[in-house]
Amino acid sequence: MKPFRFIPQLDEEQMRAAQLEGLRYTLAQVVKSPQYRAKLDACGARAEDVSSLDDLRRLPTSDAEDLREGYPFPLLCVPEKEVIRIHASSGTTGRRKILAYTRRDVEMFSTQMARCFELAGLTEEDRMQVAVGYGLWTAGAGFQGGSEMLGMLTIPVGPGNLEMHLQLLRDAGATCFGATASMALLLAEEVERAGLRCKLRLKKVICGAEARSEKMRLAIEDKLGLEASFDIGGMTEMYGPGTAIDCAAHAGLHYWADLFIIEVLDPETLEPVAEGEVGEMVVTSLRKEAVPLLRYRTHDLTRLLPGRCPCGLNMPRHDKILGRSDDMIIYRGVNIYPGQLMEIIGDFRELGGEYQMELTRDEHSLEHLLLTVERARESGGAEDAELVGALERRLRKTLLTRVEVRLTDYASLPRTFGKSKRVVDRR
Repeated sequence: MKPFRFIPQLDEEQMRAAQLEGLRYTLAQVVKSPQYRAKLDACGARAEDVSSLDDLRRLPTSDAEDLREGYPFPLLCVPEKEVIRIHASSGTTGRRKILAYTRRDVEMFSTQMARCFELAGLTEEDRMQVAVGYGLWTAGAGFQGGSEMLGMLTIPVGPGNLEMHLQLLRDAGATCFGATASMALLLAEEVERAGLRCKLRLKKVICGAEARSEKMRLAIEDKLGLEASFDIGGMTEMYGPGTAIDCAAHAGLHYWADLFIIEVLDPETLEPVAEGEVGEMVVTSLRKEAVPLLRYRTHDLTRLLPGRCPCGLNMPRHDKILGRSDDMIIYRGVNIYPGQLMEIIGDFRELGGEYQMELTRDEHSLEHLLLTVERARESGGAEDAELVGALERRLRKTLLTRVEVRLTDYASLPRTFGKSKRVVDRR
């Protein structure tokens, strides 16, 4: 394994020691917050009683409601004068979740992003063009901070403005592009349409903020002529993006286990699921200063992947995010996650990677689900009836309910600079 500047190479014993040290630090930090102290008291847990990593399960969980209750500075564990920045979630329901950052937190945020870029094979010789959101959102600040820490020339454009992005890709010679998967696909399709590929120096793309199918990854790489592209994980509560990234093996996302402990629990019982089984990701931070996480329920559904990655890096992995336990679609009594649909669609070479679900209810109160899927770019549509039948049968076998399928032309579904809206619920 090659040496890294920012990624620590720890064996199993060293990792467990680092995690226990970090857990003790977090517990010493959370007792400074009245909110956290009340949660510990309510379940009879004391920070001083934790002597091993196994004691983690005795501690209470926290969630988004704890962040909303303490608005505008929830779960704060440092004096306000030590806070130098805030970021916030998108706040689609209720109050925004605001997270505070100390100087040390900002540095650690940049460090975890620099680790991701390093694992993606980027160096100070590369140039990063940033197409994710700035402002209250963490993405732009995270991409820029990590890029500058690694020593890359950084071009902070932000989302949208495709014409400006194309001009700067040509003129400034970016070798890496950071964006949502939808924005990356939009760019790739425009580069292909305009015949600009030979005029760009782009080698890699790093995508975050939304799920990306394998077909979508391959389409982006093919249209832009990339060496590779990568999926990055993260959320505002965990500094922001950069908590995990897949490597060249594309065999799951490596997460920084010296910075976070990840448990995968049954969302109903909060008991651990067996390794390799899907459950809710619950995160405990090990280095966060202003707003540490104590068994924070992300509501993201994933699974821990056993064994060491073929790339050789001794950092554990979790699978891509299947969906969210609180965003689960209930259709005719069946639980459906968008990630399930992506996997099924991905098995059909005649289909592209874009889809949209529309849920309706008829005059008899019977629910209907229409799944619109794009054909693959090279598909001529001659065997549509056979393909629709095969996909409907596969969906029924996997989901145990009937789904109506409609095919549409390649690139006919809406494209967006941000996250694509793939579920339309009209019930």
